Amino acid sequence: MKDYYEALGVSKNASKEEIKKAYRRLAHQYHPDKSNGDDKKFKEINEAYQVLSDDQKRRQYDQFGQVFDRGVPGGGASAPWGWSVDFGDIGDLGDLEEVFGAFFEGLGLGKKRRTYRRGSDLELGLELTLEEAKTGKMAEVEFATQVECAKCAGLGYKAEAGLKKCDYCDGRGEIKEAKNTFFGSFSQVVACKFCRGLGQIPNEMCAECRGEGRVKGKKKIKVEVRAGVANGQIIRVKGMGEAGERQAGTGDLYVRVRVKPHPVFERQGNDLYHRPIMVSLVDLLLGKKLKVKTLEGKEIEVAVPPGSDLNEEIRVRGQGMTKDSDLVIKLQAKTPKHLNSKAKKLLEDLRKELE
Repeated sequence: MKDYYEALGVSKNASKEEIKKAYRRLAHQYHPDKSNGDDKKFKEINEAYQVLSDDQKRRQYDQFGQVFDRGVPGGGASAPWGWSVDFGDIGDLGDLEEVFGAFFEGLGLGKKRRTYRRGSDLELGLELTLEEAKTGKMAEVEFATQVECAKCAGLGYKAEAGLKKCDYCDGRGEIKEAKNTFFGSFSQVVACKFCRGLGQIPNEMCAECRGEGRVKGKKKIKVEVRAGVANGQIIRVKGMGEAGERQAGTGDLYVRVRVKPHPVFERQGNDLYHRPIMVSLVDLLLGKKLKVKTLEGKEIEVAVPPGSDLNEEIRVRGQGMTKDSDLVIKLQAKTPKHLNSKAKKLLEDLRKELE
């Protein structure tokens, strides 16, 4: 039986950090590219590290003296495509989507895993007046987020220093990994966690972003708000969210519009409702024209049809939030507090005339 602890020169109680340090020292010492390198020893060190650096594999090794990558004693069955399946030790149910995703990916039927994380989508609030919502505007917004590192142009390393082959995966960018699931123990190919699927490691990381390819910063952009935008509407600005790791792609920015309440007008759909306008009964009876200011402050004349009911709405076409919507006016009668004898006589005569 192979002694992986002996291969790395560490004790069975060694911490993960101690195992990592021992591996790096020995890998550097026995690398085949060196004059005193040893290919066999180097592979033995790599094999030991792959087991002891993985908590699950290390538990299997400590308990059984081996890792069940290629069939298990006592009931293990070897599956097609070089996969080993063990239904003797069913672990946690886990996430079925992850299980099937990993299964088909191992067969070459699924898409490759992302090696670097795409930037997150962001959401901001933008407050507008009702007037701005009607006419539209170019709004400038500024916000803090992760931005591409200017020093390395988002690479995460110095381009002029170049790259070298990853020793952990031997430049393949992938490693084989065992996983216990509800369906048994599976071996699958995953992205190398050291080079994250690239197969190469930078010779010199960027000191500014520490290899991430992004840093904390601010963005200032202009957002086009179209005429007639509604309260709560979301505007998507593609590629203006958080920067991803090492040029992995930028998230999107979502701007949520909030329209402030107006003291005179209320929006209902695309129509604008003016607060009730006080009008005298005489003007109402005579059908006198009213002077009303629109949302933009323009004064217009509105004719009140003779005999209008106070509950009726007067609509002014094309004066709403859009060209196809209306300004809606409601009237409120204004009655005099005191009437002299002459006024009373005139009203009595008018009543007789209307009977």
